[in-house]
Amino acid sequence: MSTRAIQFLKQKKIPFEIITYHHEEKGAAFAAGATGFALEKTVKTLVVDIGRKQYTLVLMPGNRRLSMKHLARFYDTKRAAMVDVPTAERITGYRVGGISPFGTRQKLPVIMDRNILRFDRVLINAGQRGSMLLMAPADIRAALACEVAGVGDP
Repeated sequence: MSTRAIQFLKQKKIPFEIITYHHEEKGAAFAAGATGFALEKTVKTLVVDIGRKQYTLVLMPGNRRLSMKHLARFYDTKRAAMVDVPTAERITGYRVGGISPFGTRQKLPVIMDRNILRFDRVLINAGQRGSMLLMAPADIRAALACEVAGVGDP
């Protein structure tokens, strides 16, 4: 299997392990259950409009909700909102349920919720439904030049 995400990581020589599962529904909770991995260590990639058609990716632990208020404050903008499915798929080049932050069609800024850095390794989407990457959060941060912030609801 090879996706743009996997090609991106190989090009940057960043280590990862591919974990596959039978995809029946989108979402971190299903992926965590199907792989036997803890939900808080299963990272979801969210596509957010931070105003004026400016988009960002937000990496969140599967067990936490993104605070649009915290994200808007981080970007010093009035509001932030999740994009619709067609927009997410158009700007990332991936299908919802398989969106990876690596190798997106458009280069987007990435915010990583600081709780992800508490773990040695996490699962993150490989760019295809049913495929995840087991990686060190520090490697994700380095590969994407992520900003780290507390953007989850308490």
